[in-house]
Amino acid sequence: MRRASTRFYIVGPGWVNREKYEHELKAVQNTLADLQRDYILGGHRGIVVLEGADAAGKGGLIRRIAWTVDPRAMRVWPISAPSARESRQHWLQRFWEKMPETGQIAIFDRSWYGRVLVERVEGYACEEEWRRAYREIREFEQQLLAEKFRIVKLCLHITKETQIERFQARYDNPQKRWKLTAEDIRNREKWDAYQAAFDEMILETDYDGAPWYRIDANSKRAARIEGLHRIVKTLRKDIKPAIRVLSPEVKAFFEGLKSSGLH
Repeated sequence: MRRASTRFYIVGPGWVNREKYEHELKAVQNTLADLQRDYILGGHRGIVVLEGADAAGKGGLIRRIAWTVDPRAMRVWPISAPSARESRQHWLQRFWEKMPETGQIAIFDRSWYGRVLVERVEGYACEEEWRRAYREIREFEQQLLAEKFRIVKLCLHITKETQIERFQARYDNPQKRWKLTAEDIRNREKWDAYQAAFDEMILETDYDGAPWYRIDANSKRAARIEGLHRIVKTLRKDIKPAIRVLSPEVKAFFEGLKSSGLH
C-alpha cells in the first residue's frame, strides 16, 4: 500500500502578478463552489488536511476556501492540544468526532499528524507511541477511505528565512501581532527536528488513496493557487455533477405562474 513519497514542489516564483493571481483565484474558487454543491446534493464527504510550519500559510489558504463556499456545509477544525477529557481517551477519538457528515467538507488546520510532529518533537509522546502512530494513522485513514470519504493532504513548506520574514511582518503590523505566540519562537529553536519529522511523516504515510502533496509555500500566491487546485482535483475525483430533481409541486407552481401571465 505504501509507496515511495512523491514530493510535489512548485518550481519558480509563479503567480507573482496580482492581476493574473486574482483571475486564477476567482476561477478555482468558482470551481470549488460548484464542487461543494455536488457534495451537498450527492451526499459525499471530503476531508482536507493542512500541515506545515508556523506561518507557512495554512490560515491564508483556509480563508480563500471559506470566502467562496457555503459555511453550513463546511467545518474548519483548528487543532491544538487535547483537552483534559480528550487526554483520557484514545488519542484518535477526538478526530473521529470531527469527521464530516454526508454532504460536508471538513478542513483540519493541523490534524492527527500532530502525534508524529509536535508530540514527537516536544516529547509529549514517547518514541514507542509516535512510531506506532504511523500504522495507526494509516489504518485510521484506510477506514475513512473504505467509507467513501475523500482525503486530500497538503504539507506547506517554507524556509527558515521565509518564516522569520513573516514573523517580522506580523510583529510590525499591530493588527496581526495576535498571530505571534511564544510557542512560535520556541518552535524555531527546533527547526531541524521539525523538518526531520515532516520528512518522515510523508515517507511513512504517503500512499495511494491519500497521498501527500508537499507545496513550496514561500510564495503565498503560488501556494494558494496550487493548494486550491490540489484540493479541487482530489475531492472531485469520480464525482459526477449533481442536479436536484424538482418536485412536482414546485414544477406545478411555476407552470401556474407562466400560464397566468404573472411570469
